[in-house]
Amino acid sequence: MQWRGRRGSRNIDDRRSMGARGAGGVGIVGMLVVLAFGYFFGVDISPIVSELDQRPAATGQPLSERDQVYGEFVSVILADTEEVWASVLLEQANVAYRDPTLVLFRGQVQSACGGASAAMGPFYCPNDHKVYLDTDFFDLMQQKMQAGGDAAFAYVIAHEVGHHVQNLVGTLGQVNALRSRSSQADSNALSVLIELQADCYAGIWARQAHERFDLLEAGDLQEAMDAAHAVGDDVIQSGAGRTPMPDSFTHGSAQQRQHWLMRGYNSGQMAQCDTFGAAGL
Repeated sequence: MQWRGRRGSRNIDDRRSMGARGAGGVGIVGMLVVLAFGYFFGVDISPIVSELDQRPAATGQPLSERDQVYGEFVSVILADTEEVWASVLLEQANVAYRDPTLVLFRGQVQSACGGASAAMGPFYCPNDHKVYLDTDFFDLMQQKMQAGGDAAFAYVIAHEVGHHVQNLVGTLGQVNALRSRSSQADSNALSVLIELQADCYAGIWARQAHERFDLLEAGDLQEAMDAAHAVGDDVIQSGAGRTPMPDSFTHGSAQQRQHWLMRGYNSGQMAQCDTFGAAGL
């Protein structure tokens, strides 16, 4: 990806040098509570990794050169999402875009949706319009999920910003309200549809960013597709030694995630990201 030397976003809240905050983190029980209420729509990687949640707090630890590069990368990608969605959302949904803040953290973090652990992966909190990301997740993607590369990392950011778009147009609030009144199976199914739509919106961003900034290089689209495959519920469950159980999926299968990512990329249209209509809802 051609991101170096380009404009970054001012909407970055970098808390990584503060270390893990809060006594003892959220723990397994807190994590399950958060997931049960459906506040966070990130990638739950806890079935396959616990290292991120077990790291000791590092108060005042300076950022490494790698940390700084990640910070610059995230800032540029976020700036690109701001520019793309400012026009796309107004043109296609007649909604004014409001820039989210992206919080970089390490270990644990507190948000307006409660406490969260890095082992839950990146997430979006609709209550404060912020995306939360532990940049060590990028290393995890590359080392344990076979989904490395700038385009794979950008897909993760674009997916979470997709949830922000859903929040602005009202979809996220409506679905959360419906999930709170639904059975577990129905709630999971609705979660899958919201996640796949965010994948589709990530595809729209990738197309628009490439057209506007000549962002993508050879192989980048495949990197993004590899990342979408790696975070499929079936792949994560299989990687944890479990038999994939579709009724328990909350994000969608690898094939579904790749399909909707490419649907957004190929169409460039929010109207083509109606996962709910495609499911007969």
